Amino acid sequence: MIRGEAVIIAVLGAVLGVAVGVFLGWAFVTSLGDEGLGRLSVPARQLAAYVALAGVAGVVAAVGPARRAARLDVLAAIAAE
Repeated sequence: MIRGEAVIIAVLGAVLGVAVGVFLGWAFVTSLGDEGLGRLSVPARQLAAYVALAGVAGVVAAVGPARRAARLDVLAAIAAE
């Protein structure tokens, strides 16, 4: 469950970051069209690879907390709160 949540958060963050980056790139190309920038090039494969890499990074980052949570005694954790 912890790993799943970490992957969801990492992928959503990556997708949001890619979307904002593409939007800002479009805005710059649009605003600087008179300066010679007239074409927006979006490397879709590379951006998809970054999103996939973010998912893998989410899994790797969640391994430690997931192992710690698996070793935790649930009744002792509830009683401590």
